Amino acid sequence: MAEESVVRMVDRAVIAAVAPEEDLLRARTWTLLGRLLGTLPDEAMLEVLSRIDAAPETDTLLGAAWEMLRVAAGRASPAELDDEFHDLFIGVGRGELMPYGSWYLTGFLMEQPLARLRSELAMLGFERQEGVCDPEDHAAALCEVMGMIAAGEQAAPIEIQEGFFARHVAPWMGRFFRDLQAAPSARFYRAVGQLGEQFVELEKSYLRVPATPEPAKARPRTGQA
Repeated sequence: MAEESVVRMVDRAVIAAVAPEEDLLRARTWTLLGRLLGTLPDEAMLEVLSRIDAAPETDTLLGAAWEMLRVAAGRASPAELDDEFHDLFIGVGRGELMPYGSWYLTGFLMEQPLARLRSELAMLGFERQEGVCDPEDHAAALCEVMGMIAAGEQAAPIEIQEGFFARHVAPWMGRFFRDLQAAPSARFYRAVGQLGEQFVELEKSYLRVPATPEPAKARPRTGQA
């Protein structure tokens, strides 16, 4: 996936007031997950992550996940991460994981979930970036969108956040993060998967999205085409 975002905001008609601190933290976490899933972390990013202070929250699952990420970042090197990122997300033909909503929900790429997502992104004022190959249902792109609508100039009312999350993120992304933790090549990214899984669960509670059984259909196995 290219470093440039898959989508960009073109219409800022959906604007919220100054976000409370909790929404800023939510937005930053979504943005971080988007960056880690979309681009190879560089040395500067690893240095920042290695200085995470999760001490006040280590007695929670999310706090423990932040601590795992801090430790993993301190142990990782850019050269090792290059191989890990390639094996997980690129591979020869394809990586060990397929981080796309359509794949998880239907077993195929470019299916109806993507069409519905594109329609909703357009209504929210987002458009596809030129020159980007990945479809908009890439996990990184969806994390970036959640970050943008959670807080800041592009923030959306909580009802819109709830609906977007319930339709396009909650049904599959927790499962993706669990698969990321179990992927054969995952080392640093095992911690990313743990953080992602726990954060998605927290968002379900924050956004009051009811827990529903994940679709049994077409659960792709790690490393299987």
